[in-house]
Amino acid sequence: MNAMADMRVLLESLSKEDGVFSRVESGDAGSVEEHVYGLLLDAQEAWAHYAIEGSQGPTCPADIADALTVISREEAGTVMTYLSARDLVFPGRLRRDRGHALRAAERVVKLLGWDSTWWTNIEPSDAGHGWNPVSRFSFDGVVVGAGNGLVVALLQVGED
Repeated sequence: MNAMADMRVLLESLSKEDGVFSRVESGDAGSVEEHVYGLLLDAQEAWAHYAIEGSQGPTCPADIADALTVISREEAGTVMTYLSARDLVFPGRLRRDRGHALRAAERVVKLLGWDSTWWTNIEPSDAGHGWNPVSRFSFDGVVVGAGNGLVVALLQVGED
């Protein structure tokens, strides 16, 4: 398998739960906002029935850039694990096996490479709060990385 195919399998395993979305495409750090915006549009379409009537989200990739903060590779693995295994709306609820999420997230970070750059809109901790919204949903968290000619993103959205 090639790196993109490996990434797809790993990200699909991290995003199997309702409200968690993933994407891997060719790209670099200069295209991160476009990739996150595309993933957000996928999430908005899939979750349209959950959105609060009249709620507004980003209208272009530039709106995404303001919400993202650079984080370390280690923090990226933590955030990715959290977004896959935990629930932003109900923090005590597990969405999936945390051990699987951790192993898959660590593999994604490793495959993206030592020179990869990572961003998120939430605190890079296992607490997963204190975010800058990237969607029209009440809760959202995204982690996105660029390296080795790829951009990978994992997004969780939710409503209470």
